[in-house]
Amino acid sequence: MGLLELLLCCSLVSIVIANEAPALGGFLTFTPKGKNSDGTIRVDFRYKKSYLYPESCSPTFSWGCHNGDCGTITISEYGVMDPDHSGVSCQLEGVITRSLPSDKPFDLLDQGCCWTYNTEDLFSWNMIAHVDLGRRSDTGLPNKSPITTMPPQIRVPQNYRTTYNLLAHDPDGDNVRCRYGIKNNLECSTCKTVPGFTLDENACSLSFSGSSSSGVYVFELVMEDFPRQNMTLKYQDGTSTVKYPVSLDASDPLSKIPLQFQVIVGDAVPSFVLGEYMPKYITPTVQHGTFIRTSLGKEFSFPVSAVSAKSVIKDIEISGPLNIEKTFEYDTVTGVGKAMIKWTPTVNDVGEDIPICFIAQTTAEYQSELRCIIVVVEESQSESDVECTDTTMTLYVSKSSIKGFNETNLRLKDPSCLVTTNGSHIIASVSLNSCGTQVEETLDELIFKNKMTSFDQLQDVVTREHQFEIQFICKFPKKSRLSASFEAQKSDYLFTEIPFGNFSYLFQFYDSSAFTKVINPNTYPVKVKLKDMIYMGISVQSSLSNIRLFVESCRATPHDNPNDPIYYDIITNGCSKDKTTKVYSGSLKEFKFGLQAFSFIGDYEQVYISCTVILCSAGDPKTRCAQGCTNTSSARRRRSLVSETQRHSISQGPLCLDRTSSGSPGSSLNLNILVITVVFIWPLSWLLGL
Repeated sequence: MGLLELLLCCSLVSIVIANEAPALGGFLTFTPKGKNSDGTIRVDFRYKKSYLYPESCSPTFSWGCHNGDCGTITISEYGVMDPDHSGVSCQLEGVITRSLPSDKPFDLLDQGCCWTYNTEDLFSWNMIAHVDLGRRSDTGLPNKSPITTMPPQIRVPQNYRTTYNLLAHDPDGDNVRCRYGIKNNLECSTCKTVPGFTLDENACSLSFSGSSSSGVYVFELVMEDFPRQNMTLKYQDGTSTVKYPVSLDASDPLSKIPLQFQVIVGDAVPSFVLGEYMPKYITPTVQHGTFIRTSLGKEFSFPVSAVSAKSVIKDIEISGPLNIEKTFEYDTVTGVGKAMIKWTPTVNDVGEDIPICFIAQTTAEYQSELRCIIVVVEESQSESDVECTDTTMTLYVSKSSIKGFNETNLRLKDPSCLVTTNGSHIIASVSLNSCGTQVEETLDELIFKNKMTSFDQLQDVVTREHQFEIQFICKFPKKSRLSASFEAQKSDYLFTEIPFGNFSYLFQFYDSSAFTKVINPNTYPVKVKLKDMIYMGISVQSSLSNIRLFVESCRATPHDNPNDPIYYDIITNGCSKDKTTKVYSGSLKEFKFGLQAFSFIGDYEQVYISCTVILCSAGDPKTRCAQGCTNTSSARRRRSLVSETQRHSISQGPLCLDRTSSGSPGSSLNLNILVITVVFIWPLSWLLGL
C-alpha cells in the first residue's frame, strides 16, 4: 500500500470514529405478524444498541440485507430506554416492520465501529441475524426467534464468583443454545473467548471465576433455537426442509440472533454477603424468569426493591420495550432503593413476548444479580389476568366483563373456597396446592389448573342457570427450574384480598421451644430422630394491626402435596388431633406449636407439613378465628367477605428421618447438614394464563 493510500485509509477510519460513538453492545429479535392485505408477510424486528454516551442514542437503523430477499421496511420507531442521568451510557431500541414477498430464509447484517475501550482491544463489530419464515409442521406458523434483553453494562468485582443467567426465552418452546460467534460467519469481530468466564451453552449462563484482572471484557455471542424433535419447515413455493434437535445437527438452527455486551470487572469487594456492599433484592421483587400476562392498552407495573447496608443504591437500571417508565427513590434510613416500573402495551406489541431486565447499582459501582421477566401481550378479551408466584396463583376478573352474575355466588373448584372483590375486580387468590388446584405434568412443564365458576346454592353440584366459568393456569418449565439456583426453604406466601390488602404468611422450623432461632434453610431437609420434638411457627406479615391469624388445620404427608392420599392429621377444625402436639402462646399474628417426630410406614423418607390458615379482623365474634376449636367441619359455612379472608394452604419441609438411632422425648433437634437433591419445588415464578 502506498503512502497516499495509507493516509486516505487512516483518514476514513478517523471520520468513522468521529461520527460513531463507542458501542457497549446490541442484539436483535424478530416476530412474524401474519400477512398484509397485499399478500406479503409482515415481520417485526426489535433491536437494541447501547452506547457510552447518552447523546449518542440517535434514531438510526443500520441493519442491512446480507443474504436472500429481506423485503422492504414499512414502519420504524425508535426510543431511548431508561436514560442514565449520570451521563455515562444509554440504550436505544428500534422497532422495525418489514414486508416480505417470500417466506424463504434471509440474513440481516449490522457492522460498525467502534467498541468502547476493552481489554482485548476489539475495534469494529459485526452482528448477523438469520430469519427463516417457513411454516413449522408442529404449529403451522412461522418460527419466532428467541427473545432476550439486558442493561447496557454489567459489573462484577474481580474477587466475586457468580453466574449470570442470560434471558434466553423461546416463544415457540424450542431449545435455545448460546455460543460464541464464528468469525467466518460474520457473527463477530474477533470471536475471542473471554478468560475467567465460562459459558454454559445449553443453559445460556455465564459464570465468572473471580480471578480475572480488572478491565472491560467483550462478549460476542449468538443465540440459536432448535426444535425438541424432528420438524419440517414448509415454504410457499412447495419446497421444504427438515430441522433437527441441537444434539443431532448443531449447525442448522431454526434461527439465530446476536447478543453482544460488555462485562466490567471492577475492584475487589470487601464482603461477599449480599445486602452489604452488593445490593440484595428484597420482597416484593419478582423472581428471575417470571412470566406476566397482560393485554393491549392495559398499564402493567411491578416493583423492584433492593438493599445495600454499606453502600448507597443510586439506581435500578432497566432494559425493556419502548415507552417503558420507571420511578426510583432511595430511603437513607433503611438503605433500600425502590423502583416502580410501568408499561402500557400498544397494538404492535400484541402477540409478542416482551422481555424486561433490571439490575440494582450502588454509587460504588456494585451491582445486584441480573433479573429478567417476560410479559406476554394479548388482546383484551375476557378482561381477566392471572398472576403466579412460586407459592400462589391469583385470578383477577373485571366486573364489567361478567355482568349478570352475583359476585357472592362465585367459587373455585373446592366449594369451600369463595372469592373476594374490590370496586372493579373479582379476585381469587389461592396456594398452588389448595382449593382443588389440579397438577399436571408434561415432559417439559408442571401445570397448575383451577377455575372460577358460578353456583345457585353453595352446596349444589348442578345448576340450571346460565353457567359462568373461567379457567386459570400457571405453568412452570422444568428446564428453568433445574438451571436455577436451588432454594430449599419455601418463600413467603403472598396474597392480596380486599379489605385486608397485601399480606404474607411465613412458615418456619425452629430449633427449640424458645422459638428464637430459625433453622438455617441450608440444613434442609431437616434431619430428625423418632420422638424428637419438632418446633414450627406460622406468622402473618401485614401493615394492618387489628388482625388475627387462625390455623384451622395441619396435616403431614410423605410428599409436598396436602391432598396426598397418605396423610396424618395434626390439627383438624382448630383442634389438636395428635396427642404429642403442644401449642405455645404467642401474639395474634403468630401461631407456634410442636410435636414429636414420626415416620410414615413404608418406603417414605420425608415428611412435609401443610396447614390451612385464615386471617380475620380481631374482635369480631362472628369470624372463624373467633370460633376456635369446633367439633364439626365449617367448610360449608358462609364466610364474611369483610371480616375474614378465604382459606389458604401453606406448607414447609421436608423433614428427613435419621435412621441411625432413635431419639428420646424432648430431645433437641438434630441439625446435621444433608446433601440436598433437587425435588419438584418451584424456584421460578410463572405468571401466565390461557
